[in-house]
Amino acid sequence: MKAVIDTNVLLVSLSARSAWHPIFLELLRGNYTLCVTTDIMDEYAEIIEKEMSLKAADDALEILSSLRNLQTVSKYYFWQLIEKDPDDNKFVDCYVAANADYLVSDDRHFRMLKDVPFPKVNLIGKDEFMEILLKNR
Repeated sequence: MKAVIDTNVLLVSLSARSAWHPIFLELLRGNYTLCVTTDIMDEYAEIIEKEMSLKAADDALEILSSLRNLQTVSKYYFWQLIEKDPDDNKFVDCYVAANADYLVSDDRHFRMLKDVPFPKVNLIGKDEFMEILLKNR
């Protein structure tokens, strides 16, 4: 299973005290493939550093980069589907380029993707994604 994970979902899954930590644990166990682009990795680093620390950001990116189930994707087309927050389009573009199964986000800007006929995006929230992961153990 391949997934693109919005930064806020990754961020809340990092802490062992978080209810969504199983999302990160299942990634570490290799139970799904995380699809990223260089700009997604850059955003992960920026937000983790801002919310936690530089060391936490460095550690998280080092862990992610070492995973066999991390797929770095090159985007060749920019869909520009999310007009209200164009920065979120990098996740959609990665999803399409990777032919991912899920785009995981609870960001309200992504909701409009449910009404886009093409490309069809399988958008789910972090709770639903965690359920899927735990059921497929």
